[in-house]
Order: sequence, then structure tokens, then C-alpha cells
Amino acid sequence: MKLHVDAWDPAYGQSFDASESGPPGQSTAQIQPDVELPADAWRAIDPPAGLAAPGSVLIVDGVQRIDARVWITDDEGTTHPGVAASYAAGVVCCELERGSARVATTRIERGLFTPAENLAAVGAGNVRYPPRRISRGEPKDLALGVQRHMRALEVGVSGEERTDGDLLIVDGPLQERAHLPRALGYIKTHRVEYLPTELTAVVTGLRGGQRTPVFVLGTSWHRFAWYLRLPGPAGAPWSGIVRAECSADLTPADAVALAHLSAVTLPRFASQAYKDPRAPQNLVPIAGLERKLRAMLGDARLLHRALSRAAA
Repeated sequence: MKLHVDAWDPAYGQSFDASESGPPGQSTAQIQPDVELPADAWRAIDPPAGLAAPGSVLIVDGVQRIDARVWITDDEGTTHPGVAASYAAGVVCCELERGSARVATTRIERGLFTPAENLAAVGAGNVRYPPRRISRGEPKDLALGVQRHMRALEVGVSGEERTDGDLLIVDGPLQERAHLPRALGYIKTHRVEYLPTELTAVVTGLRGGQRTPVFVLGTSWHRFAWYLRLPGPAGAPWSGIVRAECSADLTPADAVALAHLSAVTLPRFASQAYKDPRAPQNLVPIAGLERKLRAMLGDARLLHRALSRAAA
């Protein structure tokens, strides 16, 4: 018997998020594994000798917070649920040649998410929550409404601060930003096994700094993808594993080139357990940006108190 303890703090879930009933079943996603190597020749791939990371790396992330859960009664006496939420997005510019990093761009927005119609903005002291209407008031729909607006804010900042030859890393799926040049989606939590068993064995057998061959992953949208293990102590089979993805509009050769580039870039930002409870996947610049953005959201208790006064 082997016992593995996930390195992540339990408050953040786990790096491989299986269902409560056991390992997830085979995904229904469309997989084309033979982009870089035939499926029967899959193996761990080391970065090419002499390949250097780009001089400038831009990392985009966002945070969100529910400031208060609310109920809104309209003129007809119908009561609608809602949430007052704050969310922010930003860009960290890492100048690897100079060994420096700075928060280059930050934006913050707030909103009152509810299916209720014809609302005015709600003031909470000096802070305002403009109405953001969604179709339904189920908890899942409210959460998705906040998530969509935060993603839109991330899209808005993703095109800023770009320079020739840089690399853009987006924390999360690429999706709406797939049109941006030299852009990678960075996924650190795995909720399903996309690959068949024989190829998954290549993923879990990776050593630090190694990656899988590039494959095509098709769900509601198509992209090139690959798995990479970040450096860190030995642990559970999926410990330190991340998935990177790039636009399906690229040529296979360009996708492979980005995969090589990710293997010499991402490990440089890997966090350590004594600094971050989600090490090594929560990259150091991402953790720093998240702290900055959360501070920008303001004091949740004061905002909740101000919203309660406004409601009264």
C-alpha cells in the first residue's frame, strides 16, 4: 500500500479534484494525441538543450469575492436572490533578463448580480455596486455570473503591456484570449482525466521539468495542450502536474515550440510549500498578484456593514 498526502492546504481543495465516489470516468472530450508523437511512442520530453526562457513574461490573473448575499423584492412582490461581489484582474511583468518583476496593470470592478430587473446601483459608503442582471438566481448561476465578469476583466487586461518576443501566461483556460500571440493558458487543478489510461501513465511518470507530447484537446472549444511537472518534492502521482494550452489556430510546429518554451519558463516560477499552501503549482508571481488584488478589494467586513446599512 502507498500513502500520498496532497501538498496543497486542504482549504484550497486538492491538485487533482476527483469526485467523491472515486476517480472520474473517462472524459468525453475529443483527444488527438499524435500531434507531436504517435500515441504508441508517447514519452516524457525534456526541454531542448540550450533553449532559453523569453526575456519578458507577462502573467495574468484575477480574484473575486462575495461581499454579501442579498434578497431583492420587486414592485410585484417577487423576491429574487442576489450577491454583491467585488472582482479584480491584473498583470505581472517579469523581466527575466534583469531578474525583476512588477505589477504592471490592475483593475477592479464590483456588481450586484441578480435576476431582478430595473435596478439602480447600490451604494455602500463610497463604493457602488452597479446591477449585473443574470438569467436565474440559483447559487450556481450567481457564481457563474461573477466568474464571467471577472474573466471579461482578465481579457481586458491581457492585451496590455505586450512587447515583441514576450510570453503571456493566463492563469486558467485560454478561451477568449486564444487570439492573442504567444499566449498560454495555465491550469493547475485537474477535475477530469482527459487522456486514456496508457497515456495518463506518461503524465504521472513525469519528472520535474519534463512534459508530455502536445495533443489536441476538444471540449466546447479546441486547443493544443500538454502536461508538465513542476520541480518539487516527490508526492502523489499528480503532485506538481499542470496543464498548459495554446490556440488551435497555430500550426503544430508552433504549438510544439510553445510547449518547449513553457518547459524552460514555468519551472522558474514554481512556488515552495513553506511559502504557499498550493505549491508548486501556484506560481510565485501569481501568488503575489493575488495578494495585491485582494488588498484592492477592500475590507470585506466594512463593505458588508455598509451594504447592510444601505439595505436598512
